[in-house]
This record gives sequence, structure tokens and C-alpha cells, in this order.
Amino acid sequence: MRRRPMQKAELLILASQVVTPVSPGPKKGRAMDDLIVIEEGGVAVRDGRILDVGIGKELQASYKAEKVIDASGCVVTPGLVDAHTHVIFAGDRVDEFEMRLRGATYLEIMAAGGGIMSTVRRTRRASLEELVAQSRRRLDAMLASGSTTVEVKTGYGLDTETELKMMEAILLLDQEHPLDLVPTFLGAHAVPEEYKGHPEDYVDLVINEMLPALARWADEKGLEKKRIFCDVFCDEGAFSFEQSGKILRAAKDLGFSLKIHSDEFRALGATGLAVELGAASADHLACTPDSDVEKLAQSPTIAVLLPGTSFGLGHTHFADGRRFIEAGAALALGTDLNPGTCWC
Repeated sequence: MRRRPMQKAELLILASQVVTPVSPGPKKGRAMDDLIVIEEGGVAVRDGRILDVGIGKELQASYKAEKVIDASGCVVTPGLVDAHTHVIFAGDRVDEFEMRLRGATYLEIMAAGGGIMSTVRRTRRASLEELVAQSRRRLDAMLASGSTTVEVKTGYGLDTETELKMMEAILLLDQEHPLDLVPTFLGAHAVPEEYKGHPEDYVDLVINEMLPALARWADEKGLEKKRIFCDVFCDEGAFSFEQSGKILRAAKDLGFSLKIHSDEFRALGATGLAVELGAASADHLACTPDSDVEKLAQSPTIAVLLPGTSFGLGHTHFADGRRFIEAGAALALGTDLNPGTCWC
């Protein structure tokens, strides 16, 4: 029998194990156990794309590689998808970690002028070039740690100009960086200082000025609005259930996809709202009641858990991932990388 000629590959990775999902898409319940585990497996790469996955010896017989990486004793997996981050910001909030160690709570730090508002002030002052440069370094670290796709939020502008500046930074970084970035508008991250005591006026600004401006920006850039998410921080000290619903419905009417910060500190019904509106995900879920876990299980909305944030806040209560899995909800993880509560 005539042997097939060897194909060319730029890279061949030979590992003790290759672990990969059976099929793409969200998995629920026992389907989450469906993995292909290839002992002594390998991956062939050409032109920056995966060419073949299989048993290492068979790949060596089929491909002539320019470079071979011996990953003996290691496991090769697909790249990590970080489902929730706040990568775009200026400055840092190192002082808040000391405050937290001394017993200050998230809301106490915010009331003292720290928290989100501290980063908002710095981000408003930063130029687009400064935001891109600072955020690029964070993305470099994420790539080196195994992430290949990262959801990235705005939310440290809280005015139309700065929120659009952050969206522009996300777009520029997506074009230049190896990571694939998924943009999320989070103008409803907090009520800014200039609207203190007047949250409804700020909600009106988000609905009647920010979201239409974002829609025009997307059209000018030739971006599909359904590929841009709108998120709201629905929780104590942020936006109420009613305010969150108004903002998300307005975003949906404009063609944006939806996400929501839900049940991080207190359950306000945001998870049920996410399911009702067909949101892609409900995120945090540290105190989600069983009734809303069941709603997630009966819907395509994904539960995104962020254990690093609970750890960073010094909490002893974490979202119970096993509870969501056993209920039949689709589950994902994110770092919640941000300057205040999860600097990872």
C-alpha cells in the first residue's frame, strides 16, 4: 500500500494528555462531563490554526513539523474563555485592599469616595492612548495565562464621552491583540457623583443619550449591534430591579444583546429578569435563590460565576457551582478582573 505523503505543519505539540470538549456550545447537567481525553495526544498547527488533534505518534507519522514542543507531563486544553472582565481602566486601587483587610466593606469603601468612583475619575482623565497602553499589558498577562477570548466591559466612564472612549479602546485592542475581545457596554455600573441623589436622572441619561450614542457609534464602525452587549449592575447600592429592567429593555429595543450583574450582594430578582429578557448571561450569583436557579436551568441564559471576586472581597460565602450544575443550568466562569475587588 502506498503511504500518503506527510503534510506540513508549523508546530506539533506532544503532551501526556489532550483534553477537549466533545462538541461546541453550552452544556448542561451530565453533558458537562462529556470530554475527549487523548492519552499521549498531540496537536498540529499551521498558519496559526489547529490543523489536527489526535494520538501523538500518529500525528508524528502524518505531519512534518518545523517545530515540535515536548509537553510531556503536561495537559493541553482549548484556550480559556474569560466570560466577565473589566480590563479597560486607568490607575489602580491598591489602597482599598488595605482598607478591606482592616474590615471595611465594599459599600463603606464606595461611600468614602473609593470603589468604582475612584477608577471613574482616573479613567475620565486618561487619554485613549493611555487606556489602550495600560489595558494592553493586562491582556498580555491574560494571554500568557491561557486565555484566548475575553469579554471586556466599559463602566468606568459613566458619561457618554468616556464610555464611548472605552468602547473605542476595546475595538482598537481587538484589532491589534491576539486575544478575541467581546465588547460590553456597562454605563449602568454605578450612579456617578454628579448624579448623587438623582439616580432616575442618570437612568434617563443612559437610556436617552448613552445607548443611542452607542448605537450610532456601532453603525459608524460597521459593527453588528447584536455582537455588543449591554450590562447593568443590579444590586444594593447600584441599580434597582425596576431601573435595570428599563435600561435593558431600551438596549434590547436598539438591537443590543444583554447581560446582567446579578445577586452579588443581595438578590433583587435580577436573575429572573435576565431569563425573562433572554439575556446571554447572569453573572456573580453569590446569593441566588433556588427559584431563580431553576429559571436559569429552564432557559438558555448562562450562569457566570466569579469566585475570585468573593475571595478578593474577603467573603466566606461563594456561589455554589454544584447547585447550578445539578439543577441543569449552563455554567461558565470569569475572572471579573478589575482594579478594586479582583485584581488577578
